[in-house]
Amino acid sequence: MVYIFVSVVVIALILFLASFFMNDELKELEEQLEQFSITTMQDTYQMKKKIKILEEELLTENIGNPDIKNIPPALKDKPLLVQKVYHLHQHGYSQDEIAKQTSLDSHDVQTILNYNM
Repeated sequence: MVYIFVSVVVIALILFLASFFMNDELKELEEQLEQFSITTMQDTYQMKKKIKILEEELLTENIGNPDIKNIPPALKDKPLLVQKVYHLHQHGYSQDEIAKQTSLDSHDVQTILNYNM
């Protein structure tokens, strides 16, 4: 009986000490998740930066166009793309022509015109 008890205690101590030297899979998974999170945040930042650059380019295109200033006051606070769609519609362009000039879908142009008029 004593031999069995001593054997169980020795095996328990060996397993306890071995547990310190084994790889922790949860820790590796946490590191992978953290790396994924950082990558996602960097991608989001880059996308926001690119969107800002594109909006600035769109703004500079419209500043040089004197006709765009004839937009009604209700649309002055709207994004420049909405103003451009409205302006082209006022000058008799069809929805398909507006879609080509603004790189939007025809459905998006129709939605903008229906919502803002």
